[in-house]
Amino acid sequence: MGEIFSRIEHLRTADEVVQQIEALVLEGILRVGDRLPGERELARQFDVSRPILRDALKDLEGRGLLTTRHGGGTYVADVIGQVFAKPVTELFATHRKAASDYLEYRREIEGVAAEFAARRATADDLALLDRIVERMQEVQPSGDMEAEAAIDVEFHQAIGECAHNIMLMHTLRSCYRLLSEGVLQNRILVFNLPDASATLLDQHLAIHKAVRSGDPAAARRAAMDHITYLEQALAEAERTGDWQRVARLRLTQRS
Repeated sequence: MGEIFSRIEHLRTADEVVQQIEALVLEGILRVGDRLPGERELARQFDVSRPILRDALKDLEGRGLLTTRHGGGTYVADVIGQVFAKPVTELFATHRKAASDYLEYRREIEGVAAEFAARRATADDLALLDRIVERMQEVQPSGDMEAEAAIDVEFHQAIGECAHNIMLMHTLRSCYRLLSEGVLQNRILVFNLPDASATLLDQHLAIHKAVRSGDPAAARRAAMDHITYLEQALAEAERTGDWQRVARLRLTQRS
């Protein structure tokens, strides 16, 4: 990790260290699971004494923003996972309406995020997005569906970050957490459909192009069209899977 922490310029108190780390988490610069530098290095970057640093870290750990793991090291705690508590995610997983409502919500919120990204993305944002898209293009021909699904989430998270709206970014991250944990739907089903992988790549490239060219209307439209395709593809994948299940049962019964 580079030096994202900056020298405390004023009274060099624990409160000032706390506020800087809070801001880094809030802005999504420090993410869930990121490890902070060691105590000596962190004190050097902040230019504060180690006792002051320890007080700050203790405060943040007490409030659940940081955690110390067995074997050493201080990490950003799982603050995003707490947006949807376990009982709620279990309800999502067992009620079909949750999946359709989830995609409906994502279509609207990602449309806004892409529109904002097209208006607000900086040169550094675009450089990061370019790297993700390059990796996406490298992964797609491999047929590795798990890798494609992972880079898919990374791409959408980056668009949310380019929007430079804290509420949007954290809301979207909580949505993608449900995806990565397989709570709402099996995305791998979609990749099994003919030409789905290539179609999804084309849609991601369209979003990327619109954001990069600073076209908010096109970015919003591309993002919303992408989610509409996902809705249709998932419905088709579920139907196809059900047809396969019924056909297998018929074959078994008549054999």
